[in-house]
Amino acid sequence: MNKTLTEKIIEWIRNYFKRTNGRKVVIGISGGKDSTVCAALCVKALGKENVIGVMMPNGVQADIEDSEKIIKHLGIESLVVNINYAFMNLVNQINEKHISSQAQINMPPRLRMAVLYGVAQNIGGRVVNTCNLSEDTVGYATLYGDSAGDFSPLSRLTTEEIVAIGDELGLPYELVHKTPTDGLCGKTDEENLGVTYHEINELIRNGVRGPNYDEIIKKYKANTFKTEIIQIPAFEPGFVNHIKAMDEAGVI
Repeated sequence: MNKTLTEKIIEWIRNYFKRTNGRKVVIGISGGKDSTVCAALCVKALGKENVIGVMMPNGVQADIEDSEKIIKHLGIESLVVNINYAFMNLVNQINEKHISSQAQINMPPRLRMAVLYGVAQNIGGRVVNTCNLSEDTVGYATLYGDSAGDFSPLSRLTTEEIVAIGDELGLPYELVHKTPTDGLCGKTDEENLGVTYHEINELIRNGVRGPNYDEIIKKYKANTFKTEIIQIPAFEPGFVNHIKAMDEAGVI
């Protein structure tokens, strides 16, 4: 199944670019599994010469080597844009005494998306959205930050499905299986969420109600406005989504 799914996504990307007359892909490379797998799929679909990876550290990025590793592995063109100056300039002008910690955490993703669109518009490229279904389900994405983009190969797939695709593509194990973090607050995704991605995924795909079922549904209902606001062309695998089905049936 992993091989067939991978081939379908690659073909979907090709068709999207034919339909929209796109020439190049612009992708933010964080060193995590989502951007790693997305970049590799785009290379398979369009060729490495048509994929540009942008590294956007906010000051010093402790795991920048991971971003460099996948860029070297794929052989794609890259550039580095350090957003720290722009971020600090914004904070200072707004007056940091009146900026909540959450607002400061979400500013960098929005700055990064502005950078990606700046690069894309300069070369006639398309910005790829690298979100996944597990994160989107519980609202773990920044509105108009990493939740934006022109097309989305992975947003209907769970974290575990994306890992399987990464393994199918033969990508570096340590990147595909890397513990997910947002790179912003110093915690892992699961520490921030208070629930594992596996539990979220089991509910999505198999309808299994784990110990944090109520909390997952609470997060889902509180954050659906994000996916409703931003509608991006996305690859549809045709897999069941039990949470969405329950929502549409009025059960939750």
